[in-house]
Amino acid sequence: MINFHVDRSSSVPAYAQLVRQVREGLRIGTLRPGDQLPTVRSVVTSCTVNPTTVLKAYRELELSGLVEARQGAGTFVSGTLGHADPHVMARLRGSLARWLGQARAAGLEDEDVQALLASVLVDHPARAGDRTPAEPAPGAGVEKEEGAA
Repeated sequence: MINFHVDRSSSVPAYAQLVRQVREGLRIGTLRPGDQLPTVRSVVTSCTVNPTTVLKAYRELELSGLVEARQGAGTFVSGTLGHADPHVMARLRGSLARWLGQARAAGLEDEDVQALLASVLVDHPARAGDRTPAEPAPGAGVEKEEGAA
């Protein structure tokens, strides 16, 4: 079961943080179809948020087809995100954890790490044929002369 947390210092609304955590759990494989989400009451208690906040998050997840509410039983994961092999995800997560340890040892704070990650994501767009930024796309940089076919 997922353990939610809400960062009060974040500019992201609490309900959106809860939604993001479920989506991330689905992507990395810690949540799977059939898993039960914590009750509204337990999230209210553990995260000290208003019940309306949790209900809004669960409703958004339900509208996107990722969870379903079952009367009297709770809220359950019903959809999936991502298609990565769980073993590959676990291996990459371990590598990332080791890297984060090195970053922390070098004195980087959360915002530094996030900035680094964001810059790498920009430099390496998803599914761009797995090219590095130094490798142009085939035909890239080749300008056609005006009127040339």
